[in-house]
Amino acid sequence: MSGTYLGMPAFPQAASVSTKDARLRANLTRATHTIRDKRARAVAELDDWAALRAAGAAIKERTLRHLDTYLLQVEANVTAAGGVVHWARDAAEANRIVADLVHAAGQREVVKVKSMATQEIGLNEALGDEGIRAYETDLAELIVQLGGDRPSHILVPAIHRNRGEIREIFEREMGRWGRPAPQGLTDEPANLAEAARLHLREKFLRAKVGVCGANFIVAETGTLAVFESEGNGRMCLTLPETLIAVVGIEKVVPTWRDMEVFFQLLPRSSTAERMNPYTTLWTGVTDGDGPRAFHLVLLDNGRTATLADTVGRQALRCIRCSACLNVCPVYERAGGHAYGSAYPGPIGAILTPQLRGVGSAVDASLPYASSLCGACYQVCPVAIDIPQVLVHLRTRVAEHGTGHRAERAAMRAARWMMANPRRFAAAERVATRARRIVPKRLPGAGRAWTDSRELPEIPAQTFRDWWTQNHSGKGNQS
Repeated sequence: MSGTYLGMPAFPQAASVSTKDARLRANLTRATHTIRDKRARAVAELDDWAALRAAGAAIKERTLRHLDTYLLQVEANVTAAGGVVHWARDAAEANRIVADLVHAAGQREVVKVKSMATQEIGLNEALGDEGIRAYETDLAELIVQLGGDRPSHILVPAIHRNRGEIREIFEREMGRWGRPAPQGLTDEPANLAEAARLHLREKFLRAKVGVCGANFIVAETGTLAVFESEGNGRMCLTLPETLIAVVGIEKVVPTWRDMEVFFQLLPRSSTAERMNPYTTLWTGVTDGDGPRAFHLVLLDNGRTATLADTVGRQALRCIRCSACLNVCPVYERAGGHAYGSAYPGPIGAILTPQLRGVGSAVDASLPYASSLCGACYQVCPVAIDIPQVLVHLRTRVAEHGTGHRAERAAMRAARWMMANPRRFAAAERVATRARRIVPKRLPGAGRAWTDSRELPEIPAQTFRDWWTQNHSGKGNQS
């Protein structure tokens, strides 16, 4: 299986295969239910969770409205602290910057902290083309990399694998990437974690360049924050001589007072913890402590275009907690690979088509990868109305696509009729009078549409006529 998402089929085709995989569905059901139940208990501990959620949404929205100002503040403060800021318009430019920095350091390998941004741009593959080997150090990302696989979850990239599969991957692949798995390795979690720890330790101690993302950048000081649970991130962020951070421009938070909100929102909503075991914060470089060179690559890659959409840009509030994936009935059954993107699940269904556009079959299919049940909106810690954005993007897909001639004609007729109140009222009256001859199934091209839908019953009287008949001369009554 390829490590990239290029050439993947559209969601309906991919999901038709993945939903038939009984082992995959069992792995996903067990894992997502466990995570979401733990999250619910952690959130219930806070009486002010609703207020925190509203504050997080407001902070993110305010930041997005003034993002240009805050990004310049980030650049000034990172530079003042001894770091170097690079601006990348797209994936190719970001990958080129990172590869050049690694070459400049005279290195052929890097250790990496788990990063959605680097997955988005295909950094590992781009570095490989430059003769640079990138070693993933997050346990789940390591499993995915050793297995020649793709991540399928934001928080738990190897959620589609069970313990037996992981043991087999370690025994088969670890020796080809470095230190082999211990003899007699079992599938006990502690033993698997120890095997990964021993395998990675030599890479931590040898690597001269580390690559990371960031959960947040605090504009007022130029400080970056990485939240993690294993400690591998701390090793990557402190041991190498050169540290390169690839961060989406939307990750900015204006002040430390704002960060207080996200210190509470993110851990409980993602790992169901009151506080992450490892929260690493750094500002530029410090003599005698940590990397001697720090580079920040600020990534656009479609974010500015997304920002211009007043409905769709709320997707840029996302703090990558993955709560929406764990409650989504579609994700639970189809799995993350079916989304054809580094961002699976509900958030991927609205973020990916905006970052990449809806020109390809896979991107155009993603806004329809939802039942619109609204569970994702209910758990989102920054109140992204994912169902609203999904419907909004479906409109964009419909406008972008050619569609069937009959469908286009029907939509034009409906738009003309609904644009004028008098025409709309007349059409309603005609419909009520002809209701007995309206077919239950549409003919021709409309047959496929009514095969999966029931046409609503047309009432004998329109609401307008009913209101006039029953409320004429009575004024406004509720």
